[in-house]
Amino acid sequence: MTGPSGHGLLSGKVVVVTAAAGAGIGSAVARRCLDEGARVVLGDSHERRLGETRDLLSIVHPGRVWAVPCDVTDEAAVRRLISGAVTRYGRIDVLVNNAGLGGNRPVTEMDDAEWELVLDVTLTGTFRCTRAALRQMIAQGGGGVIVNNASVLGWRAQAGQAHYAAAKAGVMAFTRCTALDVAAHGIRVNAVAPSLAAHPFLARVMSQAELDELARREAFGRAAEPWEVATVVAFLASDYSTYLTGEVISVSSQHP
Repeated sequence: MTGPSGHGLLSGKVVVVTAAAGAGIGSAVARRCLDEGARVVLGDSHERRLGETRDLLSIVHPGRVWAVPCDVTDEAAVRRLISGAVTRYGRIDVLVNNAGLGGNRPVTEMDDAEWELVLDVTLTGTFRCTRAALRQMIAQGGGGVIVNNASVLGWRAQAGQAHYAAAKAGVMAFTRCTALDVAAHGIRVNAVAPSLAAHPFLARVMSQAELDELARREAFGRAAEPWEVATVVAFLASDYSTYLTGEVISVSSQHP
């Protein structure tokens, strides 16, 4: 696919992706951005998997992949991720906030620590990374894109997901408000909201029976593949979406 210039959608752009290690949405986003001509900085708190993902992507895209360990609950680590991207490639053009943490626990059985951790990673982590990236984008003279990973659970109810749904609804509201804060700088802020995306983490927090039931609710009878979500992220990051800001795009075949 080529962009308005005739090159890849993200040709020459510097893209930072959080939670980019492993085989989930983050690494799929990184791969798609690389395929579209970007230089990509991977962030993740799992250093071994981060190094493995960097090395794997570098085989196909030598010189265009960098990695910086980053725990989004650590403000200093977030600053190092952004400054590391700038040191390596001179600037940042796109931040994809993919880091999030879920679980499956009824409110009556959930303790404060579990609630706070999910919100700290998923919502406050998005805030920390966005703030750092926006400050850099504004210092560069403006322009740039933030794409947040939300969830349809920000709109829809699901038992056992109160903490995760509250965090993702917060990401949606944060996206809309932040878009207005930085529009004057030519910076766009949007989000994707997947319903069910197939990645290894889901099997650790939900039973196979629960996953099968969620898949049956989808019009296509299956979960989205991570690359299908990544395609929408790449669109929002590209110059094909220059008049979109403050929007939350559902990546779902599920209907009430």
